[in-house]
Amino acid sequence: MTHSGEPAAALGVVEQRLAQLGLAIPALVAPVAAYVPAVHDGRYVYSSGQLPMVSGAMPHTGKVGEGPGLVSPQDAKALAQACALNALAAVKSVIGDLDRVERVVKVVGFVAADPAFTGVPQVINGASELFLTAFGDAGKHARSAVGVAVLPLDASVEVEIIVAVRD
Repeated sequence: MTHSGEPAAALGVVEQRLAQLGLAIPALVAPVAAYVPAVHDGRYVYSSGQLPMVSGAMPHTGKVGEGPGLVSPQDAKALAQACALNALAAVKSVIGDLDRVERVVKVVGFVAADPAFTGVPQVINGASELFLTAFGDAGKHARSAVGVAVLPLDASVEVEIIVAVRD
């Protein structure tokens, strides 16, 4: 059984690649405000911004940077990966099977950064690298990585994606 409770044989190629890393698509994170986790419009799925929720909680909160009281860049990179998994859960909720993803088109990552922290792109690599692992060349994407003052629920990282899907 996988973490999601599905038999391993039922997993598609994308989820099998993740399983080889010990990762699984988590349960869909319930919205914390007035929005839906993802919208399927024509050929594209747009995820809402996904926080790094793991089993209903955020492992770390606060600003990212170097020093006491800050979330380390290494921990923040792992949080970006958790955000990416939650974004894939949102996509899966509207298309049913991640093997239908033809391409990861765009990734937008936000990092609640200490003013002295300039490593925002390296943090968002946690999400980008996951998409490359899961989708191979189809995981290569355009990207924005933005440092911000604060994120919802004092999250350290938030990621949203746009994917192209096939029928």
